[in-house]
Amino acid sequence: MSLSPELRSPAKTGGDTRKILGPGGNRVKDSEEQKKKKKEGMKKPEFRSKKAAASLTPKTILPVRSNGSVDSSSSSDSSMAKDVIFSKRGVERSTGVKKPAKVVPHGVEVEAAETFSPVIPIPLKRCDWITPNSEPLYISFHDEEWGNPVNDDTKLYELLALSQILAELTWPAILNKRHIFRKLFDNFDPSCLANVNEKRLRSLRENGNSLLSEPKIRAIVENAKHFQKIQQEFGSFSNYFWRFVNHKPIKSGFRYARQVPAKTPKSELMSKDLMKRGFVCVGPTVVYSFMQVAGIFNDHLITCFRYNECNNDNINKHSQTKLVKTDTQGRDPVENNTHLSNDHLSLT
Repeated sequence: MSLSPELRSPAKTGGDTRKILGPGGNRVKDSEEQKKKKKEGMKKPEFRSKKAAASLTPKTILPVRSNGSVDSSSSSDSSMAKDVIFSKRGVERSTGVKKPAKVVPHGVEVEAAETFSPVIPIPLKRCDWITPNSEPLYISFHDEEWGNPVNDDTKLYELLALSQILAELTWPAILNKRHIFRKLFDNFDPSCLANVNEKRLRSLRENGNSLLSEPKIRAIVENAKHFQKIQQEFGSFSNYFWRFVNHKPIKSGFRYARQVPAKTPKSELMSKDLMKRGFVCVGPTVVYSFMQVAGIFNDHLITCFRYNECNNDNINKHSQTKLVKTDTQGRDPVENNTHLSNDHLSLT
């Protein structure tokens, strides 16, 4: 009986394995050595320090292991790994909290770069009647003039006259025409207005008729004569004016604009005394407006930045200087009942 011939596999010609088609389709099966090489190439490098992890390029996900010491009692415990994701906009940790990254120009240190951060100015808080739509001239008047204590007699007469005009015009309208009023009334100099004759007064009425009513024009001119009499009696109008509050401004301390009154007992008291001396168009409301703008009453709201400025000690020391309290005969007008009684200058 003949034996079947023994089949031998042909000898391998090279070191490469032959590719075999399997049941999974026309996919190539690699040898175990090639699989190991692929696994070793896909392994992620491990870093033991956070500095090394931070030096990687953005959008790389790497496990960062805490470098903790292994204790003999707990040798099996391993440290927890934290995933750190580096992005262009910041560093995002596994907790989901994104920490913004600082963008520093090349060659500039971090401390120097922080000085380049823009400073956003905080808008000033003003009184409620100053709005974003208010005229710049009116805002400047509020910020620089209204409520500042005044001692100059010529300035006081101008503010008294403007307070009288306030009965017909608003502050913004008055301020826009202030240069016209100063030209018309000789810069509100009482010594010049007191010498205005009837012809000059007629000319003022004709030129200022479109601006003011005739009674207001005549009042500004006639009051200048009585203003000079007070200067002669008290040494200055400022001395007479500030005696109503004992030479010290009154801080009203209002929080809301609706709390500001139209008149006060002190304005009524001064109005009554001015009328006795011959002044016209000086009602309690006009006098209170005069007291506000001249600084006797600090009616800036307490939320306004000007409230503390008008209460500044330096301003008060400069503007609250007491003048000589004697009349032309060297007597104190408060003690001399023939000039001004104590009832008229009561501080209550």
